[in-house]
Amino acid sequence: MVQFTYRPVTRDTSSDLTAFSSCHGKFGYCSCMRWRMRSTEYQRATKHERAARLLEMVADGKPVGVLAYDGYEPVGWCSIAPRETYEALERYKALPRIDPEPVWSVVCFFVGRRYRGQHLTVGLLKAGLDYARSVGARIVEGYPVDPGRLYTYMGSPATFRSAGFRDVTPSGQGRRIVRCDLA
Repeated sequence: MVQFTYRPVTRDTSSDLTAFSSCHGKFGYCSCMRWRMRSTEYQRATKHERAARLLEMVADGKPVGVLAYDGYEPVGWCSIAPRETYEALERYKALPRIDPEPVWSVVCFFVGRRYRGQHLTVGLLKAGLDYARSVGARIVEGYPVDPGRLYTYMGSPATFRSAGFRDVTPSGQGRRIVRCDLA
């Protein structure tokens, strides 16, 4: 069994994000910018422009997520950052803010093919919570979907339950919202 390590993506680890992106084409297509850019802006951008925007955020010191490593090789990703840094999420009517509390959001997981089925998403999520807590976050939100449905890269309900999240979906809302209180 592989012992994974986890590190937040910062200026110091931005080259690891670049390496991860170049080794995983599907991740590189989006570069986890789908929820960070407005829809029209995202659609007009090339995959290279999306990757450059993500790296610009890192260079500016903005939180973007955590990487999982097998030794020195980055093999998994979790996008976790303050909700307001996700422009498209802020505008998405199916996942509105449920209260005025400042929250961080988890919007994407990507695990390299060789490492799937090893509970890496749960490890990434827990590492993301540790990272968010270390920089002062008090609440982390996720938007899980059932396996086999659209947006499955957002994580499964079981992944979030394993990390201690609870369902806070408002009555009548179609998309699920889960939260973990870090305080």
